[in-house]
Amino acid sequence: MKKNKKPYFYYGWVIVVVMAIANAVGMGMGALNLGLYIKPMGDSLGISRASFGWASTIRSFSSAATNPLLGNLLDKYGARWILAICILITGISMISLSFVKESWQLILVFGLMGFAGVSGPGSIVTSVPPAKWFIEKRGKALAITSVGISIGAALFIPLTQILINNYSWESAWFILGILGIILVCPISIIFVRRQPEDIGLLPDGKEKLPQHSVEDSSLEEYSFTLNQALKTSSLWLLTIAFSILNLAIFTFALHRIPAFMDRGLDPTLVSLATAFDAICAGIASFTGGILVTKIPSKIIGASAFMMLAIASLMTIYAYEFWLMFFSMAIFGAGIGINSFTQNYIWAEYFGRNYLGQIRGFVTPISLVLGGIGAPLAGYVLDITGSYNPAWWVSVWLMIFAAIIFYLSPKPKH
Repeated sequence: MKKNKKPYFYYGWVIVVVMAIANAVGMGMGALNLGLYIKPMGDSLGISRASFGWASTIRSFSSAATNPLLGNLLDKYGARWILAICILITGISMISLSFVKESWQLILVFGLMGFAGVSGPGSIVTSVPPAKWFIEKRGKALAITSVGISIGAALFIPLTQILINNYSWESAWFILGILGIILVCPISIIFVRRQPEDIGLLPDGKEKLPQHSVEDSSLEEYSFTLNQALKTSSLWLLTIAFSILNLAIFTFALHRIPAFMDRGLDPTLVSLATAFDAICAGIASFTGGILVTKIPSKIIGASAFMMLAIASLMTIYAYEFWLMFFSMAIFGAGIGINSFTQNYIWAEYFGRNYLGQIRGFVTPISLVLGGIGAPLAGYVLDITGSYNPAWWVSVWLMIFAAIIFYLSPKPKH
């Protein structure tokens, strides 16, 4: 009788765990916790809300500038050294933020941080690698990766507020910058590899037969080149939908936290609600990854757009803790599902072989357009004394983007 082969552990799950850790640490590296710094830094340094908006925008613009390069490098060399270097740049930038005194210095440092592309929105450095290691189990892999968001939120967002309350906002930037470098750089260098073929494996842990070549394995999933993808209506409809959504989201994501504090809500409670926001994002993203095998990704993604519109509407009227809390929770769930959808649908529609190049092309467009939202909302506040005019426009933009997204067809090869 033939002995059954012992089951082996597929190395792709190591990649998933590393990217989950990177996502977790990213929550404390000027991503979701940025809003906690706005009021103390603004009060201390006299920096306006519009200046913080511009800092966020310049980070998006500089990230957009480097995304095409990062996408190409991810396809050719993988994320091993790229992730480590990007985290190092982000950590050093955070340390520098503890020494800023003027608004132009804040904007400059955020611009440098954006070149790394891991602390702001739309990071391809942590989302592309898992998609290259999985095809059939891609949804599950990306779902597990998203768990890092919840863990990071539960740890780093309350920790940020604790450091600000007990020490200072300067100490919070400095400590979290050092911590991010220590937690991510070593494991990236030690464990991350480019794709399964590089170590003699196939996607999803399937056995690699001797006659298989790297090219043969790609037959399991058709991969569009960037030039081929650019000729499809799907790429442009998805890009337009995500760009409009980002424009609307950025008016809320950065400013809602200081807005809640302006309404007299306790900063510690706001930080806890922000942490719960990200926990909901992780849970929702994980759920999306599990459901995508049963429900079309277009329906899952469109539901995220509508959840964000509902949560944003609630934000406009949230002057009490519980309405604020539930608006944050629903917003987080919408962000989580949207994050999963962006990471999943590009690979589902266009394949994995040139995913870095395709994401490197489309992500800058949505980042640039979306980046306009943060300073625009700040100017609306400075001029009118309220965020509401900008926020109402954003709610309708989210609904419009949902329609465009749902109408985007899967391209035919």
